[in-house]
Amino acid sequence: MSQYILHPSNTRGHANHGWLDAHHSFSFASYYDPSRMHFGVLRVLNDDNIAGGMGFGQHPHDNMEIITIPLEGDLEHQDNIGNKEVIRQNDIQVMSAGTGVVHSEYNANKDKPVKLFQIWLFPNKKDVTPRYQQITLNESDRINHLQQILSPNEADEGVWIHQDAWFHMGKLSSGFTTDYHIKKEGNGVYIFVINGTVTIDGHTLQTRDAIGVWDTTQFNLKADSDCEMLLMDVPMGV
Repeated sequence: MSQYILHPSNTRGHANHGWLDAHHSFSFASYYDPSRMHFGVLRVLNDDNIAGGMGFGQHPHDNMEIITIPLEGDLEHQDNIGNKEVIRQNDIQVMSAGTGVVHSEYNANKDKPVKLFQIWLFPNKKDVTPRYQQITLNESDRINHLQQILSPNEADEGVWIHQDAWFHMGKLSSGFTTDYHIKKEGNGVYIFVINGTVTIDGHTLQTRDAIGVWDTTQFNLKADSDCEMLLMDVPMGV
C-alpha cells in the first residue's frame, strides 16, 4: 500500500541571516528535527534567497552529490578543481564531492537577489574523484510534460550523479493530469511544488508544500492550477 508523508511549506525550518533567507525541508545547520532528517537518500533540500553581491565563502564537502537549480538570478561558482562558472535560471549544476572539494557560491549581481534550490543526496559510491557538470535546460520541454533533468546515466537526459535517482521538472497547465511511474523498484518520490496547486493521489499541495510517496510503483498527479514542480525519484534505503 502506498505510503505518504506531507511537508507543508510552513513546517520547514527557516533561517533569515539578512543576506541569506533560507527554508530547509530537512534538518540543516541550526534547524534540527529528528523526524525530518532525510527522505531516503535525499538529505538536503534548501530553498535559498541570497541578497545581491552576497554568498558563501570557500567551504568543503565530501561524499555527497550536490545539485543546484537556480530559479531567478545568477550564481557564481568557483572551486578548487578548476571550475569558475555562473549558473543561471534554466541551468542545473551537479558537483560530486567524492574525496573532497572546496568551493564558493556568490550572487553574481549586486542589485538583485538570486533564488535557488540546493539539494544534497547521499551517493551510492564513496570517495569518487570529484567532478563538476553544468548544463542549460530547454524550459519549453517541461510545458505539460515532466522534463527529466537528472539521472544515474551519463548518456541520458540531464546531468548525471552517483546515485539511482531521477529528477524531473514540470510546468503544467491547470487540468493537466498524468500518472508518474517510479523509475526503480524500492525508490520513492519527493514532490516539491514550486508554485501553484497540485493534487497527488488525492492529497492537495500549494506553493512550496511537498509530499513523499513510497511503497508503490506509480501515483497520479493533477494540476489544479497553472503550476511548477520538482520531482525527485530516489532510493529509500540509505
